[in-house]
Amino acid sequence: MTLVRPPVVAGQFYPGDEKGLRRELARLIPAGLPREPALAVVSPHAGYIYSGGVAGAVFGRVEVPERVVVMGPNHTGLGARAAAMISGYWETPLGRVALDRELGELLLSRSPLLTEDLQAHAYEHSLEVQLPFLQAVRPSISLLPICLKYVSYGECQELGRALAETIEEVGRGILVVASTDMTHYEPHEVAKAKDGLAMARIEALDPRGLYETVEAHSISMCGIIPTTVALVAARELGARRARLVRYATSGEVSGDLRQVVGYAGFIVD
Repeated sequence: MTLVRPPVVAGQFYPGDEKGLRRELARLIPAGLPREPALAVVSPHAGYIYSGGVAGAVFGRVEVPERVVVMGPNHTGLGARAAAMISGYWETPLGRVALDRELGELLLSRSPLLTEDLQAHAYEHSLEVQLPFLQAVRPSISLLPICLKYVSYGECQELGRALAETIEEVGRGILVVASTDMTHYEPHEVAKAKDGLAMARIEALDPRGLYETVEAHSISMCGIIPTTVALVAARELGARRARLVRYATSGEVSGDLRQVVGYAGFIVD
């Protein structure tokens, strides 16, 4: 029996029908821009009406290879602390994406932290919302989704190094996507200031500094763990820079600046 993880937030976070979703992605992903290879990207995961412009700006500038690792935070509390799903398919209105069993097994063999676990992925939106962007740019991708609860910096470092070693072993050609929103439900100017502190550490390719800054300043960046892991892996793979593609807040869409969520998109190469 083939295991298929169905879309659980289609029709909520993004259009639930193929035609409407393709139309929305065409609007959000800029056409005609030069694309460049990257080791990793940071992309938000809210409803497309709010964060889709930031995610689209990222995926409109980066070359998406055949193999992609998407890491996101665990919002549901279900499942293992660090959960990979390595067999079967993920489905969106754009079709099915095969999971990368080879890559998953190699990474599991290197990382004691990581567990093969389906429960963590069953209702988690932070990885799902990245998938239509990836499919729009490269329909033939294979996927390794990893869902992460809060872990120590040392555990982030261990997983990031294991991920880099795995990517080296299979011959590179793999994009790492860290799924995160930034500050949640604070006034627009407060969110921008707090997010600026975290984004400075991302631009500096400083995973420990990012982890400690978010903790020290109580920045409600939900994807701090996947972003930290991605930065560790990218540095191990020789990353030279991290560039902010776009930053926005939900208030710029809704007009309500009293309680916003921040969204940042980065390319790491």
